[in-house]
Amino acid sequence: MQASQRLRISGMSNGLYYQPIREVEANCLPQFQTFDCQPYYNDSSQASNNYLAQNFYERYCTLESSSANGSYAVHNSPSTVSFSPNGSPMSQQDSHSYPADPHYSPDNTYGSPISGSCITDEVHDFKHKLKELENVMLGPDCNVMLGPDCNFLDSYDSSFQNGINNTSLEMDSCRQVMEAISNRNLKQILIFCAKAVSDNDLLMAHWLMDELRQMVSVTGEPIQRLGAYMLEGLVARLASSGSTICNAVKCKEPESKDLLSYMHILYEVCPYFKFGYMSANGAIAEAMKDEKRVHIIDFQIAQGSQWLTLIQAFASRPGGPPHIRITGIDDSMSAYARGGGLNIVGKRLSKLAESFKVPFEFHAVAVSGCEVQLENLGVRPGEALAVNFAFMLHHMPDESVSTQNHRDRLLRLVKSLSPKVVTLVEQESNTNTAAFYPRFLETLSYYTAMFESIDVTLPREHKERINVEQHCLAREVVNILACEGPERVERHELLGKWRSRFKMAGFTPYPLSSLVNATIKTLLENYCNKYRLQERDGALYLGWMDRDLVASCAWK
Repeated sequence: MQASQRLRISGMSNGLYYQPIREVEANCLPQFQTFDCQPYYNDSSQASNNYLAQNFYERYCTLESSSANGSYAVHNSPSTVSFSPNGSPMSQQDSHSYPADPHYSPDNTYGSPISGSCITDEVHDFKHKLKELENVMLGPDCNVMLGPDCNFLDSYDSSFQNGINNTSLEMDSCRQVMEAISNRNLKQILIFCAKAVSDNDLLMAHWLMDELRQMVSVTGEPIQRLGAYMLEGLVARLASSGSTICNAVKCKEPESKDLLSYMHILYEVCPYFKFGYMSANGAIAEAMKDEKRVHIIDFQIAQGSQWLTLIQAFASRPGGPPHIRITGIDDSMSAYARGGGLNIVGKRLSKLAESFKVPFEFHAVAVSGCEVQLENLGVRPGEALAVNFAFMLHHMPDESVSTQNHRDRLLRLVKSLSPKVVTLVEQESNTNTAAFYPRFLETLSYYTAMFESIDVTLPREHKERINVEQHCLAREVVNILACEGPERVERHELLGKWRSRFKMAGFTPYPLSSLVNATIKTLLENYCNKYRLQERDGALYLGWMDRDLVASCAWK
């Protein structure tokens, strides 16, 4: 039995997406600010609970990403979180900065103080570390909490001396952890920490969080930057449980204009959004090439920028442009980013259509996707219908979250309208129904590719890069890792699963035009050659190196 199994947190659940400004949507949930939560323990002693919580927050819940020089630095950003001894969040002014370790070595890859590392290949040093953690977490009176057998290290010594544990799986696991830390293998340590959180192995989880905090940095290598936000998600998960996780996360939004600026930067430095919009528009243009009246329903219109190029394309169509009507569905979050309601989108698109002499109407539906009903859509006879799902459906709860299953409900609703074409653009990731640990591994793989791709085109010294990653990507990472149930809104599925859903709703595939593929290949010539475009089974996949990141397809 693991020594740390004697201490558990109960109730632990196991369980790009935006449009551009000018060309990007700022539909980005605000960055997580503080974790105002109370941990839950099996122990019945309230005094013991308070003692443990105090030590937990003091030692492990200062979410300050360490700088690359080995010191703990408090970054003046919304993601910087620290806690007072009673577990309440402290202000930036109350937070402390720690001086650089005098034993820092430039050869130390992640800036961790060499002399401060608690890892060695010797077993007795590992036992010393466990003893130290035991004292910190449990205090000198651990018998009050755990009973007379709490001195697990004594029994560990005895069994070790008898040779019982020499080849045990537990010892092998400990050696792997020690090797990863001594090698400063940040990725592997993140994985070990996630496994400890998944197993409620508190001593191991807190120890690894302490090590990780010395290695991550929002200004460092891609894995260091991503690691800072994944560590934030792990701490958030460990600090709360079940349905209370989302309530433990307080959000602070940047200014509207700043959020739009961050999204525009991300839109420009990565081709993922342009790929999605271009592929969807190509399918719609192909399906509507002979139609006189076209009705487009966009289930997440945001800034409406996706339709600027399509309106221009229709304007140059042989025989003249069709009459275009766009129904824009949206919610209050995008209204904040825009600085106003859907009337802003309507005026912008109407002005463009007028300049190109395209007959145009705009129909605003200011509700979230979960609230959409048939009467909201304003379908008229005599119009050819196109429906656009771009980076939207993964936010809809499915059968694993709610009996209403809005994900499949919307698909059945759309099918009942007999559309000529339905476009789907989604992240190629599997985080919807996966349990926490495999979900962590998938998130690590997906966002490692994303952060690496940003690193190629956006220099690390770029003054806005930290804000771009914090406000546009980090909140997704934390939500995926920390939240469960309805509070987890980032629920991606692989295209294979989306195919099953569309087929169950009665759709059949609509082949994408070869012209779309050629146009996107031309687009990618402006980016790093590590991006790749593949066509498989009637769908287009955009990836970074060997990792698929976005998939696009069409249905009818």
